[in-house]
Amino acid sequence: MVGAGVGGLATAIGLRRAGWTVSVLERRTALERYGTAFGIHPTAQAALDRLGLGEALRARAVPYRGARIRRPDGKVLAALPLERIERRAGRPELLVSRPYLIDALLAELDRLGGTEIVYGQRLTDPDGLGADLVVGADGINSAVRAARFGTGSGPRSVGTAAWIGTAGFETGVYGETWGAGRFFGMTPVEPGRTNWYAAVPGAATAAATTAGAAELLRAAFAGWHDPIPRVLADTDPATWIRYKMRHLHPAPATFVEGGRTALVGDAAHAMTPNLGQGACTALLDAEALARAVAAHGRAGLPAALRAYDGERRRSAQRVAFGSRNLHRFVTACRPALRDALVGLLPG
Repeated sequence: MVGAGVGGLATAIGLRRAGWTVSVLERRTALERYGTAFGIHPTAQAALDRLGLGEALRARAVPYRGARIRRPDGKVLAALPLERIERRAGRPELLVSRPYLIDALLAELDRLGGTEIVYGQRLTDPDGLGADLVVGADGINSAVRAARFGTGSGPRSVGTAAWIGTAGFETGVYGETWGAGRFFGMTPVEPGRTNWYAAVPGAATAAATTAGAAELLRAAFAGWHDPIPRVLADTDPATWIRYKMRHLHPAPATFVEGGRTALVGDAAHAMTPNLGQGACTALLDAEALARAVAAHGRAGLPAALRAYDGERRRSAQRVAFGSRNLHRFVTACRPALRDALVGLLPG
């Protein structure tokens, strides 16, 4: 296993449950535990149940309900389809902090035993690992993908800079606010805290210092409805995380190679965050790969990987395509036309 993020750790758990001995190589010297929130769709919750982690998720997750899409002046344009999702699935979308989910995955691996996590290991040659199965869970810049699948697919910028952070109070206003070429989102994450994220054209935060970038970001959302300016004013810019929005393009022709290599998570289908499905797709990949391997056994590994690719590739790529198109719609469409179209959606 290469990569100790959500997808890699979940895959390691599934393979351990299938009786495999697993080694996880992580290039960082320690796991990052920044406090963003993951939205966990009911399908991903079911995958966590099958991996034996459902109770751990529900112990700390909060339901996501009552979220709206708004204009900068606060006018509600539409409701996010959370209630419909809950009715159909019989359970709500859940939000959980990233640090807690990572710790829950690590605790389960420790309970199962038989897994070694080696930190500070930068992969250069997958063939040198001598493993029966190599799983690339090493993100959008995947070394496994480059070495085994070539460089035809790679990171592509979408021209947007994003910031994420956590406010030390509950806003009670959740969903996304869409302006001209930019948007701001807020979700619950745990009692007394709110997860927030902001996206603006890349040049809007091209400042050399944290203070300068914070000033530019606050100016980008000045005059927007409460509590957006308050969230940005009352949270410490030193705790904000900035990244450039990227996606994997073109989509890989396959998630598996040579009967002994598979890609999961962002290594296979990194997407923009607009649909909030990055963690979900990684968890679905992990559970599907482990289930296929368990069903086919070691002798049937090539067939297991083909089954995994058949189950997950088109589904994950549809989600990635939809997320990228939503990003275009939110940021590139003329606001008046976009808002009118959104206003036609069910309330």
